[in-house]
Amino acid sequence: MFIVANRVPVAAGWEETFEERFRNRAGQIDKQPGFVRMQILRPQTEGTPYVVLTTWKDRAAFEAWVGSEDFKLAHRNPMPKEAFNGAGGMEMHEIILESEAAAD
Repeated sequence: MFIVANRVPVAAGWEETFEERFRNRAGQIDKQPGFVRMQILRPQTEGTPYVVLTTWKDRAAFEAWVGSEDFKLAHRNPMPKEAFNGAGGMEMHEIILESEAAAD
């Protein structure tokens, strides 16, 4: 599995707009080959960025999505620069170990 984490420093007052953009796109990325899940993490402390996590079958699936029409559509109308208070960052990781709680 391949995980991509986008850290997005959303400026105060723009949080609802940022979240709504994802709610309006819900279900679109789900149609991409190799897509596993997406999670939007809302920060719980001031000054911490949002984290957008996407999980893919492998890196090739992620890269295919980045080159897709769906990706272009999702990023066609970005939020204004004042909606962000700093530069974001993208991290890519491969899962090497995974553990889950046992079912009750």
